[in-house]
Amino acid sequence: MKNKLWIYLGFFVVLLGVFYFFIFQDYDFSKSKLGVINEEVHAFSFTNQDGKKITQDQTDGKVYVAEYFFTTCQGICPQMNANMRRIFDQYKEEPDFMILSHTCMPEVDSVPLMKAYEQKTINAILIKKDDGSFKLNTQKGSKAVPVKNPNWQFLTGSKKELYNMARLGYKIDNGKPDSTQRIEDEFIHTQFFALVDKYRRVRGIYDGLKEDEVQKLMTDIKDLLKEKVAPKRFMGNFSNNPG
Repeated sequence: MKNKLWIYLGFFVVLLGVFYFFIFQDYDFSKSKLGVINEEVHAFSFTNQDGKKITQDQTDGKVYVAEYFFTTCQGICPQMNANMRRIFDQYKEEPDFMILSHTCMPEVDSVPLMKAYEQKTINAILIKKDDGSFKLNTQKGSKAVPVKNPNWQFLTGSKKELYNMARLGYKIDNGKPDSTQRIEDEFIHTQFFALVDKYRRVRGIYDGLKEDEVQKLMTDIKDLLKEKVAPKRFMGNFSNNPG
């Protein structure tokens, strides 16, 4: 009787082990400990610097950083995008990483202007200044190198859609405009970057002008790229929030 009990117990343990193996074989227990700020960035459709439509289809399954800027900005944007270039340089060979740089002045930033800005930003020389911050040095008269870059998208589109994405999707603009204010009169100018994971969840917001936060962002990107938050075989039965 005792022997049979041990046989049954052993069979149960093996069965339980096989069950958990099939459930968790795709699960990464070292996943990032970052919280979730927004459980789902809503669907979008913008136009990139090459005149091509970019939607959530291009970002799904990828980690990406989102920001807002405008091409004629002489204030915070140059330093923000110098730091974004550092992020790009570190992860430009990573197929599961992207940067989405949205214009906050679509009435001015046409596709050709966004293309010129891309050329300037990626071809510029990155320089560390005496105070520890970075800047992009564009050499006047130098010939631009053709940019073949699927990872960094410079996006324009409907102002209403762009602003809704900043406020409701990425949560990087805390402004609460008067409900009677016309969208034409609104303006977003923020130094914050949003980090989005492979399941369209915002996992972090970072000050793009502070070195410690930029460093943390680069570390968090690395962690999210390694993250598998749900067994693949069960994803079809659940929403894209696997937590």
